[in-house]
Amino acid sequence: MVGRPTDEPHRASTPLELLFDLTIVVAFAQAGAQLAHLLQTEHTGAAIGAFAFAVFGICWAWINYSWLASAFDNDDVIFRLATMVQMVGVLVLALGLPQLFASIGTGAPLDNSVLVAGYVIMRLSTIGLWLRVARHNRRWRRTAGTYAALIAVAQVGWIVQIVIFPSITVTVIITVVLALFEVSIPMIAERIEATPWHPHHVAERYSLLVIITLGEVIAGTITEIGAVHEKQGWSLEAGLVALGGVALALGLWWVYFTMPSGDVLAQHRERSFVWGYGHMVLFGALAASGAGLHVAAFVIQGEASIGPTAAALTLAVPVAIFTFFLFVLYSLLLGELDTFHLLLLLGALLVLAAAVGAVAVGASLGVGTLITACSMLVVVVGYETVGHRHQDQALRRALQPPAEQ
Repeated sequence: MVGRPTDEPHRASTPLELLFDLTIVVAFAQAGAQLAHLLQTEHTGAAIGAFAFAVFGICWAWINYSWLASAFDNDDVIFRLATMVQMVGVLVLALGLPQLFASIGTGAPLDNSVLVAGYVIMRLSTIGLWLRVARHNRRWRRTAGTYAALIAVAQVGWIVQIVIFPSITVTVIITVVLALFEVSIPMIAERIEATPWHPHHVAERYSLLVIITLGEVIAGTITEIGAVHEKQGWSLEAGLVALGGVALALGLWWVYFTMPSGDVLAQHRERSFVWGYGHMVLFGALAASGAGLHVAAFVIQGEASIGPTAAALTLAVPVAIFTFFLFVLYSLLLGELDTFHLLLLLGALLVLAAAVGAVAVGASLGVGTLITACSMLVVVVGYETVGHRHQDQALRRALQPPAEQ
């Protein structure tokens, strides 16, 4: 594990990385299902808190593994076995999600022990890989040693937190402190000697996880169609849900891939922190969008405590969060604010508000889903007709050598 060239040509995600990503999506699916269950029973605060905690654990472990692999993956037996340990950790984490959500939703003492155990398993594997880097590599020995030591300190904190059984208030405080400590580790370690991560490989890793996570939107669409079919058979409403759900997934995909991540990261590696960290919100919003479609299915089946308008909000809000944070990341990545793209963002948010308003005045959830999908249509049409020219100009400025800027 001696470090890979940062300009290695044709660097792509490995089959092992794609296999690992499948376990991450299983965890997202579990988190989304639990979120939908609590939302449809009107436990909104508990649902959001538990979901945020789960998404952070899932995303942060994936991010650390992915950037380490981008820099040092040698695809030997030990690295493959360490990845297997990571996958076991993800599955243990996913198994702990139901009891976490149930304990928060019922007001019982918070039970995050299995979830934290899965997270710690993943992180112990990461510590082992960093120690290998330190052993094999004189140049990055201090950086790798710092990563390993600080990650180990954080894991001691997580383990202590589940052993002492603190109150929910104390648990939240400890969790916030440990999470902030965890996200500071790369900032500390990379200042010693930056690791040789590959910008285009990292951009592809994130984009592939976005695509796989969009599967939750497709799964939610199928669930909502099934609910309509159960009530009405094959009808216009079922067709609207199918069209709206698939159009929403395609629109989210289309809008995400307007962001020219690899090229800009290659020129501005210092922008990687905000870009990489910000994706945690995007991944969570996509998983939550799928959960919103599941909530709509509960409402259509008459099994939910909430009404259609609240159900429409459970889809519109995460789509709005995704759109807003994608705009923020796009602007920070390119280093400038484009007024036209800001207008596209406002247009998309207005359409999302119209979707909720339409359901509130009597439109069906199928119609609401289709209008929600139209929010992405606003951005796609605007980008493909005018916005791409603005991006070309912004890219030319962003990719200029530092001496010319």
